[in-house]
Amino acid sequence: MHFQMIHENLNVFDLKRSLHFYQEALGLTEVRRKEAPDGSFIIVYLAAPEGSFQLELTWLRDFDRPYQLGDNEFHLAFRTDDFEAAHRHHSNMGCICFENPSMGIYFISDPDGYWLEILPPA
Repeated sequence: MHFQMIHENLNVFDLKRSLHFYQEALGLTEVRRKEAPDGSFIIVYLAAPEGSFQLELTWLRDFDRPYQLGDNEFHLAFRTDDFEAAHRHHSNMGCICFENPSMGIYFISDPDGYWLEILPPA
């Protein structure tokens, strides 16, 4: 029996803002979308130009407040081919929320407060 990781879901409060953030911060673009016939939800799948893993953003019409993420003990990780340029870009965006220079990594925070780890080239 074999398994392949396909996607990770994040619920988002403001879909338009989140789509803009993921495009600007990580170059992720929409690859498909599902909308409820009654307008109660929209699911958008994002992907990087390379790789098959997708990020699923779910917007729920009736959810009326920002999501509470608790202690934020989980995160997604992204590797970049140009760590210094990525760091400058994220610094300019003002989305770096934590840096660990001794490990050579940093984290950015999306509009809903989800943390995304940025790794240097392997």
